[in-house]
Amino acid sequence: MTRWSQLGHKTYKENPSDAEIPSHQLLVRAGMIKKLSPGIYTYGPLALRAMRKVEAIIRDEHDKEGCQELLMPMVQPKALWEESGRWGYPELLSLKNRNDHDFCLGATHEEVITDYVRNDITSYKELPVILYQVQTKYRDEIRPRFGLMRGREFIMKDAYSFDESVEAAHKSYAKMKEVYKNIFNKLGLEYRIVKADAGAIGGSLTEEFQVLAEIGEDELLVSDNSDFAANIEICEALKVACDFDHVKKEESLEEFATPDLKTIEDLAKSLNVEAASLVKTMFFEGTKESKVFQFTVLLRGSDQVNSIKLKNRLSLDDEPRMLTDTEVKALTGASPGSCGPVGLKTPIYADHNLRDYKSMVVGANKDGFHLKGVSPERDFKIESFFDLALAREGAPSPDGKGTLKSIRGVEVGHIFYLGQKYSASMKASFLNQQGKACFFEMGCYGIGVGRTMQAAVEQSHDEDGIVWPKSIAPFDIHISLLDNTDEINSYVEDLSKKVEELGLTVFVDDRKERPGVKFKDADLLGFPVRLVIGKRGFTNGLIEVFNRKTKEKIESSLKEAVEKIKGILC
Repeated sequence: MTRWSQLGHKTYKENPSDAEIPSHQLLVRAGMIKKLSPGIYTYGPLALRAMRKVEAIIRDEHDKEGCQELLMPMVQPKALWEESGRWGYPELLSLKNRNDHDFCLGATHEEVITDYVRNDITSYKELPVILYQVQTKYRDEIRPRFGLMRGREFIMKDAYSFDESVEAAHKSYAKMKEVYKNIFNKLGLEYRIVKADAGAIGGSLTEEFQVLAEIGEDELLVSDNSDFAANIEICEALKVACDFDHVKKEESLEEFATPDLKTIEDLAKSLNVEAASLVKTMFFEGTKESKVFQFTVLLRGSDQVNSIKLKNRLSLDDEPRMLTDTEVKALTGASPGSCGPVGLKTPIYADHNLRDYKSMVVGANKDGFHLKGVSPERDFKIESFFDLALAREGAPSPDGKGTLKSIRGVEVGHIFYLGQKYSASMKASFLNQQGKACFFEMGCYGIGVGRTMQAAVEQSHDEDGIVWPKSIAPFDIHISLLDNTDEINSYVEDLSKKVEELGLTVFVDDRKERPGVKFKDADLLGFPVRLVIGKRGFTNGLIEVFNRKTKEKIESSLKEAVEKIKGILC
């Protein structure tokens, strides 16, 4: 049993000015987290209890599958990151020690775990191995926001698998995917597993575990008739049949004036055609193997470009940058809105939905003019066609089942098959059955502990406060003690011992506050069951049992209270 008077705890009536979403507002108002500086928070005792429960579920499921826990340093030497080629990673916070040696705060631990394993595991006989830790990370986010959702310092569980072959690595990946499903099922969260982009971590196979929430940072596209789900960043946009007869037949090239028509919408209205029948021309700068180059992208006028697809398909080092208006004019001779592919010297890439377009309307590279009847085979060269548009709601699902609908999610877990990305660059090898030195096949698997806790709050709250899932509630039972007499205290002590024998935890609000204040705070803190014990009811042998989730109030005798609690929690 824990008493409020032991916590030094305080709640707040007003939402913090920098909190934009309900979960952030509620965690701060409930006194569970306190901002030290942007993106850096102190976890109060109640928040820490919830996070420890998240960690316990994580450890239990990992340990069941033979994963081994270790703990790696947060401060990492520059030399390791230079081996992997990731020194200079934008979110890396670097520092020097008193000997002028370069270090960084651990944004992630692929380099450290690879170094750890390469010094110990030398034979295929010692594989497979999956190692994990729960550790503090630091990523120097440009704009931290949403509390623990997008912080700079955060607690994360990261695991790493080492295998002798691609086939074995895929088995480890599949096993860890099941581990993650078990974790999020135990947490009681509504989530989806979605195809995702690997980002700075790298790897050829990756999926995210997204907790569904209206304010989620990520837009997800899911089928309305299957289990298909993907982050919009990488969701395939299927090629669809061209419905515009006037673009399928090659025509003669003709320039025409388009004064004051700066957008696709304006041009479509002027020509009385669908925006999708027009062609949008966009200009980018990309870096590949440290070499910078400009390129041009064509897509239907109704589509939006997907920069993640461009990065992956063109094997760029980072997402490409769209050229500024000044750079576009220097490249084409015209301002944006009057530009097109004819006469350009840059590589040109086109969305696959333009394959059937034999007669295009594009900018003439002369301000206030466009061209019609432009033929990609006759008038300019396309390097390649591929899927480069953002998929959207209402489009056919890539698995051929149903159509896509948009939902939002909070990424709480991410799993990657890395292959030899780190083992090859860091020369981490073992001897296979033939005695040949081979690089490890690796995978990595992360869960944001604090982010998961906050995502649970975002998914489970109401107008009065947090509604904790039973699995991670800081306490199971909240006793609002309205009167503090020896007889009542004795009953509370006895009741607490009985429910604690059932594995339940008890929090007692013993403050000298008005009942209304205690009830509001109990709703705000959101523990699953509230007991209201006051002198008047106690004298009559009664207490109130309140289900926080359903808001059902049950009048119980003193003797039946334990059974009523069991009925809700057990």
